[in-house]
Amino acid sequence: MLLTNTMYTILTGLQRRRMLATSIALRARIILLAHQRLQNSQIAELVDVERHCVGRWRKRWQDSFDAILAIQMNESQAALERAIIDTLRDAHRSGSPGRFSAEQMVQLISIACENPRDSNRPVEDWTGPELADELQKRSVVDSISVSWVNEFLRRVKLQPHRRKYWCFTTEKDRELFQTQVEEVCQTYLNAPSAYLHDNIRTICVDEMTSLQANEQRAETKRARPGQIAKSECQYTRHGTLSLTGSWDVVQGQMVHTTIDQTRNSDDFAEHIAQTIQTAPEAGWVVVLDNLNTHSGEPVVRLIANLLGVDQDSLGDKKRRRGILGSAKSRREFLTAACHRIRFVFIPKHSSWLNQIEVVFGIVGRRVMRHGSFTSQADLREKLTTFIDYFNQTFAKPFNWTHTGKPTSSKADRRPRTWRENRQNRKLKQILALVA
Repeated sequence: MLLTNTMYTILTGLQRRRMLATSIALRARIILLAHQRLQNSQIAELVDVERHCVGRWRKRWQDSFDAILAIQMNESQAALERAIIDTLRDAHRSGSPGRFSAEQMVQLISIACENPRDSNRPVEDWTGPELADELQKRSVVDSISVSWVNEFLRRVKLQPHRRKYWCFTTEKDRELFQTQVEEVCQTYLNAPSAYLHDNIRTICVDEMTSLQANEQRAETKRARPGQIAKSECQYTRHGTLSLTGSWDVVQGQMVHTTIDQTRNSDDFAEHIAQTIQTAPEAGWVVVLDNLNTHSGEPVVRLIANLLGVDQDSLGDKKRRRGILGSAKSRREFLTAACHRIRFVFIPKHSSWLNQIEVVFGIVGRRVMRHGSFTSQADLREKLTTFIDYFNQTFAKPFNWTHTGKPTSSKADRRPRTWRENRQNRKLKQILALVA
């Protein structure tokens, strides 16, 4: 019988745990004795059970070993202990005959998958009480409890109250979209070698806009044992600020931030200029979105000046000629692969490809969500202080592995224990009736 050291330690502890069912401790002892290579008859004599019972639990442990090992390698020790205890529990009993037929349960699933408004209910999502009421209103059942409805929904893994959002890109050319996604992902994957061998810095740039400097009118009461923190819901407004940041993909640091009231083309060009000044001799690859200020005239003139391009050759935006003549020509100039400083634009409506969005999420949760700011200057100071703290403590490069190409995914990649396999078979039987 195979056991790792951690499994052996947990099973040994289960034998001595007083608050655990004696059946679990007995089965833990069976597994430990089997690990010592004793025969089923010997184990049965030592623990005073039938030989067939010993064989049954040895087989169940063997069937579950791969799943338990996967949990040990990928999850916490507490999760491993829960999985071992669950493996040693009794199988689910059939119980008394059910009150409801398979057809009635299929109709429950069908109603839970409908839009409540189709049943003249002015809500967007079903709840247990509403489903129970609807079943009785349609004469599917004479009576049914809310707890039973919720329990059945849990069994079939149906959660009508939950939603998961997705976002379609607005890019109509699918081939262009795929090419741009792969270019951005390849930029991230090539960033470490480009930094080490060619002194090229890869950064992600974006703006975090409309950061409100709201001051709570009363001091927050901090959390205490048995009591959560309490904050005043009323606040005084002191205006808004915008944060523009540059995230270094390789170093895992915010290399430069600009915090100001505006975020126009001139502000963006000034931010890029100050970012490049942190390493003026290096090459730069800037990943950013398609905001019009990111390819405006000021940033084009800035990059041309840094590259030594004659300003007269840029043309005139007003007369629609030269590099400045159109958004397309400006983007082509900024993305030219031969330039020491070049931009990589992510596809439209694909901000998830920009790594700095993750950093902005951290700023929103750690500073803005529960913050109280007496003025714009106070908000600016707290943002600057946090970013310095973030860089010094827990900032690190993101482990980007996506190549931009579609990947196949499975809901559950690890093997299942014997109990999970049995529950999965029952779920498939129920869903087969639905189909």
